[in-house]
Amino acid sequence: MSQATSYDTPLPLSGERFSARYRIAAKSLEEARAAAQALSVEQTIEFPAELTAGRIAGEVVARVERLEGAGPGVYTAELSFAVELVGGELTQLLNVFFGNASLLPNVRLLRVRLSEGLAARFPGPRYGIAGLRRRLGVPKGPLLSTALKPLGLSPRELADMARRLAEGGIHLIKDDHSLADQGFAPFEARLEAVARALEGTGAVYAPNVTAPGEETLHRARLAKAAGAGAVMVAPGLVGFDRMERFAREVGLPVLSHPAFLGGFVPKGEGGIAHYALFGQLQRLAGADVVIFPHRGGRFAFSQEECAEINAGLKEPFAGLAPAFPAPGGGMKLSRVAEIHAFYGEDLVFLIGGDLYRQGTDLTAAARRFHRAVRGTA
Repeated sequence: MSQATSYDTPLPLSGERFSARYRIAAKSLEEARAAAQALSVEQTIEFPAELTAGRIAGEVVARVERLEGAGPGVYTAELSFAVELVGGELTQLLNVFFGNASLLPNVRLLRVRLSEGLAARFPGPRYGIAGLRRRLGVPKGPLLSTALKPLGLSPRELADMARRLAEGGIHLIKDDHSLADQGFAPFEARLEAVARALEGTGAVYAPNVTAPGEETLHRARLAKAAGAGAVMVAPGLVGFDRMERFAREVGLPVLSHPAFLGGFVPKGEGGIAHYALFGQLQRLAGADVVIFPHRGGRFAFSQEECAEINAGLKEPFAGLAPAFPAPGGGMKLSRVAEIHAFYGEDLVFLIGGDLYRQGTDLTAAARRFHRAVRGTA
């Protein structure tokens, strides 16, 4: 018996496979082929391939299904994986897609495809675009959203602000992502005050439930009990699996905030494509609304990258519901028409600081926001 065959054993594999597409920077097709083969081992057994045989070599190790040129020095590789590698866990699915590969400077995850079995395991957005529209009673047109700011206000001040914004017609009023459990606005006191202030207005409050460990799930449950109509969380800080869990268990619409995710989409050859990270993986983890920076704001996302996100949130993907894009990051009322044209009708307008620049009468400012959006219809 050879050394290689000692690492072969009968395995209960179904033959069901899922896949991912990668971009590989390489000087030649031969170099790209070697990189793709190395990736197939790195993302699965992380073990000398020559020491394996039989079903481990043929089915457990990822298969390079396709490799083709995509431009000078750039290749795309399609790898498929046995569904048994995941074990039904989102953390392991993300690990298979891009675990050790995230450390490679020449490999970028472009998009993913689920098998039928995996798609059944991960239900995705509970509400999605259609469900959130029904919940808010807004059957068509963009939704209007803003954040409670600035940091340092008391629960009473934040609640008063929320009430005035709701009276002006804002649909989704969320915490600023930096509002956590600070002494000036403790989470539970803020939650109770703002939820009570919005009763009967038709507006939905999304408190920020991002917190350490199981406290995230605890705060999401508190939000539901207090009558908040949604929750906001930063999966880059708490984990995509944590967001997916309370999307299933708590039952409120989920707004995903991009804090800490910017490093996953660096300029250059590595990282994760915007289509996959802000589109597919967010839907996979149950986000109904995905916040990200629109081009021309405070951050460096390009027009092409924003278009990728919009497509990744709305295009068919494993039967999962499409989710709302919520472009933000320094948007202004003067750009409403441009943003509307870029993203289409299924859009959450997220304007924060510029809404407050309209003056101290927040109800009037919210109504100007409404008029600006209606003017683009």
